[in-house]
Amino acid sequence: MDTRYEWYEQRPLGGGVVRISEPRVRALLSANLWWLRGTDRDLVVDTGLGVVALRQAVPELFERDPLAVLTHAHLDHVGGAHEFRETAAHTAAAPALAAGVPASLNGPELVALLGIDTAGEAVPDLLLKSLPHPGYDPRTYRVEPVTVTRTLTDGDRIDLGGRTLTVLHLPGHTPGCLALLEERTGTLYSGDIVYDGQLIDDLPDSDRAAYRRTMQLLADLDVTTVHPGHGPSFDRARLRELAAAYLRLSDC
Repeated sequence: MDTRYEWYEQRPLGGGVVRISEPRVRALLSANLWWLRGTDRDLVVDTGLGVVALRQAVPELFERDPLAVLTHAHLDHVGGAHEFRETAAHTAAAPALAAGVPASLNGPELVALLGIDTAGEAVPDLLLKSLPHPGYDPRTYRVEPVTVTRTLTDGDRIDLGGRTLTVLHLPGHTPGCLALLEERTGTLYSGDIVYDGQLIDDLPDSDRAAYRRTMQLLADLDVTTVHPGHGPSFDRARLRELAAAYLRLSDC
């Protein structure tokens, strides 16, 4: 059975926000995409793994020529970025995106490529729960290089018409991590810098001191809702709990 057209799951959240996920991808790489609609144009936060073309499976996403904002340069967030006419990322992430990020759907191979410490925990050989269509060969998977058309720095603003997002540079997970804050609604699109799960701060380019500073900032940030790069959304109280837990553990 060809499941390409069912690869992505869309969940409208109201207020011109749609969560797009990849339920057939295993947890390590199953990331969220956030589709935001303004009165003038749309924006997509992250672009998924790229196993199935977004233009093929979710053509309506491209009707208003959206800007793709990449929260950082990891395969599960930038795999579909080459499909967009305009892409934006932090200046520190742009070189890695242009070079083509390390990518594999083989668990042990990807762990080695990224330098992830699994602490002895087994990693699945195939990081997909099912193939998108018969005959798909996971060994052919790669992430296309992306030329960033707009580089972003802390404090930059993106106006979609009726919806303005402020860029927050939040290094720690990687040097080029960014989040988007919609101050009008108190909504934070956080990428991988914070989500309700085990955070990764031990990659070769991770910086735990920077991560602590980021968490201290997040603990004081006035937000209502966090839409993260992985897993479910959560409120400010949970954000403060997650930030406090990280600061406590990293202080040991």
